[in-house]
Amino acid sequence: MRFVSAARSMLVIVTACAAHVVQGAAAPTDANYPIRPIRLIVPFSPGGTNDILARMIATHLTEILGKTVIVDNRAGAEGIIGTEITVKATPDGYTLIVLSAAYVMNPAVRKLPYDPLTALEFIAKLGASATVLCVGPSLPVSSVKDMLAVAKSKPGQITLGTSGGFQHFASALFRNLSGQDFTIVLYKGAFPAMIDVIGGQVHAIIIPIVPSLPHLRSGKLKGLAMGTLRRSALLPELPTLDELGISGYDAANWYAIATAAGTPPAIVKRLHSEIANYLRQPETEKRITAMGADIDIKTPDEMRKIIPAEIAKWTKVAIAAGMPRE
Repeated sequence: MRFVSAARSMLVIVTACAAHVVQGAAAPTDANYPIRPIRLIVPFSPGGTNDILARMIATHLTEILGKTVIVDNRAGAEGIIGTEITVKATPDGYTLIVLSAAYVMNPAVRKLPYDPLTALEFIAKLGASATVLCVGPSLPVSSVKDMLAVAKSKPGQITLGTSGGFQHFASALFRNLSGQDFTIVLYKGAFPAMIDVIGGQVHAIIIPIVPSLPHLRSGKLKGLAMGTLRRSALLPELPTLDELGISGYDAANWYAIATAAGTPPAIVKRLHSEIANYLRQPETEKRITAMGADIDIKTPDEMRKIIPAEIAKWTKVAIAAGMPRE
């Protein structure tokens, strides 16, 4: 009996010591982060703004954190495939993702394998790409006012080219807020839509600023207004649609970095701090401005408020536009 009692006592002591060791190891784990390479998922193909931003941040974090940050492109389903990988990852800060506005648009038209309100912990909003409303030679107007007047006189006859996804939402928002019956023409990509506007087959397009710049400067396209709430340094002379009376129009394709929900707050805080410091560097701002984007840093707390508001906004747009739900 004494032997059994002694054995039980020893078991309790060993168990308590083991628990103490485990608890003692948990604290340094966050403090020593990272201890191995980090994966940064881009849920779109290489070459886009998401991808460029991801590679910029990966290079910076690799230098600052002392561990390699590997960019992993996982394209498909408007970003859902890469996002699901991140959602299912262990919440330890070793799987990150650079998202775009597609994250808050997808719930309006797709059944998702995750809850967009709770599946991720946003580390920081990085910035947003400017969009511009352009017209081609088939619509010889010089202002948004003139364009709306023509649309009013010809209901359903003025066309907006779009590639679907973000551009489709941007076009639908313009139709909703302008109150005019524009016809949205869907293409397989933004480039063929823009080429048809230049060629006169379609009247207008709302497109990211960078691919439109060469054609705006050559005169093949005419820019009427910015599709974001802020003017662009690349086209400072163009007013915003909001300034011109399309109140509240904002179709900025924003970018943010996130990780799996449940990631330790200390890791999220450190990553936010390092990324925000990088974005505030003059050279970083210069590079991002040249990409047609503006830096717009938001904290995790701010993103928790932004995400549900954005989902509600684009869901309302999708319903008004009669977009089919997949």
